[in-house]
Amino acid sequence: MSRPPALIDSHAHLDAPALAPLSETLDRAAAAGVTAIIAVGTTAEDSRRVVGIARRWAGVSAAVGIHPNEAAAAGPDDWGRLLGLVEEPEVVAIGETGLDRYRDHTPFPTQQDFFDRHLALARDLALPVVIHCRDSQADIIAQLERQVGPTRGVLHSFTGTWDHAQAFLALGLHVSFAGMITFTNKNLDALRDVATRVPLDRLLVETDSPYLSPHPFRGKPNEPARVALTAARLAELRGITLDELARATTENARKLFGLDGNGRGDHHKGTKDTKEIQ
Repeated sequence: MSRPPALIDSHAHLDAPALAPLSETLDRAAAAGVTAIIAVGTTAEDSRRVVGIARRWAGVSAAVGIHPNEAAAAGPDDWGRLLGLVEEPEVVAIGETGLDRYRDHTPFPTQQDFFDRHLALARDLALPVVIHCRDSQADIIAQLERQVGPTRGVLHSFTGTWDHAQAFLALGLHVSFAGMITFTNKNLDALRDVATRVPLDRLLVETDSPYLSPHPFRGKPNEPARVALTAARLAELRGITLDELARATTENARKLFGLDGNGRGDHHKGTKDTKEIQ
């Protein structure tokens, strides 16, 4: 039996209790062809946890950040705790950061302040930024336009229009799609159309595990193995083979996050004496 094409899940919350036991989750991911996963933090504490997961598991790297919905709850030492993590060799991106008008957990000016902090930190460290956007596309575009030069990073779990996608691409970002493109809702046809139009060299796939589980698992906890379902649907929409889609998105993720052929950040020191995703 041939091996499935190599895929990278560019956004997963591997510290989520729904993904335990993680060893079994990662075994299923490996069996589905997932060779690397970016484990994403949303608070100082779970950023610490995802760095620990990346340290333990080969093929897992970490993004550290404070989510816009968590910014108001951040303690006075949390930004300092985050700064204490960014030089760890497992860290390949800054985020999840961004803006969110759907929920009002954090006053919008505070969200904007934290977003600017993350953008500056990513720029100083020459790392990509992982951007959350919910009902705030125009706000994020305006804030990014105030930056000096293009922004290297990804607009994760994209849900906007083609006009939004074009603006994000012009600003330097990659665009990532999650399980929503597999949902059967007709009102998502416009999103599926956008997914066919993003240039292949700027395209990523993700699960956003444990959220947004693709069809036919909608409503159940998502996991990295299911990125294969999203990738297959994306390939079908674009009229290309899954192998072609996997080659492109895997290469894009490797370049963006600086991953070597084993799914580690190419600045990682040493080796991990643990189970590999392979």
